[in-house]
Amino acid sequence: MMKMDCEKLCPEWPCEPPEEYKDVWVVVEAEEGKLSEASLQMLTPGRAIADKLKENLVGVLLGYGVSQLAEEVIKYGADRVIVVDDERLSTYYPRVYGSAVVELAKKYKPSVILVAGTRRGREFAPYVANSLKAGITADCTDFDVDETTRDVLLIRPPFAAILLAYIKTPFRRPQIGTARPNVFPVPKRDEGRRGEVVLERVEIGQESRMKLISRRKVEKARAGVEKASVIVSGGRGIGGPEGMEMLRRLAELLGGTVGASRKAVDAGWADHEMQVGQTGKSVKPILYLAVGISGSAQHMLGVREAQRIVAINIDPEASIFSQADYSVVGDYREVVPALIEELEKIRKGGVKALREILES
Repeated sequence: MMKMDCEKLCPEWPCEPPEEYKDVWVVVEAEEGKLSEASLQMLTPGRAIADKLKENLVGVLLGYGVSQLAEEVIKYGADRVIVVDDERLSTYYPRVYGSAVVELAKKYKPSVILVAGTRRGREFAPYVANSLKAGITADCTDFDVDETTRDVLLIRPPFAAILLAYIKTPFRRPQIGTARPNVFPVPKRDEGRRGEVVLERVEIGQESRMKLISRRKVEKARAGVEKASVIVSGGRGIGGPEGMEMLRRLAELLGGTVGASRKAVDAGWADHEMQVGQTGKSVKPILYLAVGISGSAQHMLGVREAQRIVAINIDPEASIFSQADYSVVGDYREVVPALIEELEKIRKGGVKALREILES
C-alpha cells in the first residue's frame, strides 16, 4: 500500500514517523515467582532483531512482587527491563495487562513488540494491537529485518504451510508479532551480564469485568507435550483409538508422553492438548517417535526443534522419511510391539539385558 492510499483510507493519517520509534520489546510473563519459559524464548528472536536494527532489547515485566525477577531477564539477553510491579496485576486479566502494555508503549514508543503465543499472550496481544492501532502477526515461525527499509519481517506459514509469508508494516509502529512456545530456544544465560532496570507506574484503565473464581493446577501426568523430552506421536496411520493405547505403553517405557497429529485428533483418537503441529503444540523433545504420520509441512513445523526424529510408516514414500533421522518402513502393529518387548526386557533385566540387545 502506498502512502497516498493510507491518506485516503486512514482517518488517523498522518502517522507518527516510524523513525521516532525505537527498541525491541519482549513482554515477559511471570507467575508464582518464576519467569515464563515461553517468554524467555522470545528474547532469542528479539536479540537478533535488536542487533540488526542497532537498538536495545527491552524486557517488559508485569505483575505483583516481580521486581526481583528483572535481573534474570537481563541475564537472558535484555539490555533494559521495564517493570510494573502493581497489586492490581496480582491476578491476570487480559484487559488490565493489555492496558498496562499500551500505556508503556505510548510513553516509550517501541518499534517492535514481541509476545509469546501462550494462552495469556494470545488474549492480550490483540488488545494491545487494537488499542495502538498497530498491525499484529500471530504464530510467526521466524523474524528478519529488511536491510533497506529497516522494517521488521514477520514470517509465518499461510495456505496450509506450502509457502512462507513475509509480512511488514511500513508506515505504522509498533510492529507486533507472536510466536508459539518452543518455536525458538531459550537464550544462553549469562551470569555476568548487566543492564538497566526501570521501575514504572502506569494508570491502568478500566478494571476487568472478569473475576477469578477459582484456580486449579493441572496434574503433572496431564501436562502438555511441549514439556516432554520423549514423545511417541500417532497419526492417521494407526487406524484407530486402540493404536493410541499401544503408543501409550511405548511412551511409558521410554519415560515420555503421547502426542498426536491433527488427523488423529480430528478422528477423535486423541485430545487436542496432545496435538503437535502448526495448529497444535510446538515441541522440542530429545526423541520424537512418529508412528503412522505422513509428515505434512504443518506437522513438521511443530517438531523442527526435536533433536532426533524416528519415523515408523508402512508407506515407503511417506514424506516424513526425508526429514527423519531414523526411518522404519513397516506396519506399526508389528514394529511397536517388538519395541515394547525389547524395552520390557531391559526394564526387567537391567544393564545386562541392555548389553545383550546392543550386542545382538
